[in-house]
Amino acid sequence: MVLFMDVTLVTGNQDKVNYFSKYLGFPLKHQKIDLDEIQSLDSKKIVEHKALQAYGIIKNPVLVEDGSLEFAAFGRLPGPFIRFFLEDLSLQEICSLLDGKTRKATARTTFGYYDGKEIKFIEGRLNGEIAQSPAGENGWDWDKIFIPEGYTVTRGQLDDTEYAKTSLHLRPFAELKEFLLALPH
Repeated sequence: MVLFMDVTLVTGNQDKVNYFSKYLGFPLKHQKIDLDEIQSLDSKKIVEHKALQAYGIIKNPVLVEDGSLEFAAFGRLPGPFIRFFLEDLSLQEICSLLDGKTRKATARTTFGYYDGKEIKFIEGRLNGEIAQSPAGENGWDWDKIFIPEGYTVTRGQLDDTEYAKTSLHLRPFAELKEFLLALPH
C-alpha cells in the first residue's frame, strides 16, 4: 500500500523530492513554483513567506524548506544568503573568507507546513566548521566545505551511511514524518 499525503512539497529540485521521499518513507506530491524569497536572516520568516505564497497559488497544504549556513566569525551570516555566495563565489573563495578567523559554523534547515490555517515549523541544525579547502564528491551546495562536528572530513567526503547520519541531524525527517502522519488523511 502506498501512503498518500495530501501535502505538496514546493521545490524545483527533483533530487530533493526523491531525497525527501526516501527519508520520509513515502512519496510526496511536488510542484515547482517560482516563489518570491524575502531577504532576512530569520529562516522562519523566510519559510513562512514561502509557505503562505505557495498555499495561495496551490490552495492545498504545502511543505517548503529553507537552508542556511552561518559562520561564527560573521554572526549569523551568510545564513540564508549562502545561496548567493554559492552563485557568485567558488567554494575555495568561500573557504578563504575565514582565513585567520574561527572556522566554526552551523548549518540549519527549517521546514514549514501550511494548511491555510496554521503554520508548523520543524527545524534541524548541525554544528561544525568550514574546511580550509573544498573536498569530496558527495552531496550538493556547500557539502564539500562543511565538516560536521565529530568528523574530520567534509560532508562531501562522507560515505553514504555517515552522510545519511549527518543529514538526519540537519533535516529532522523523523519529526517531520511523525507530524505528517498525524495529519488527517
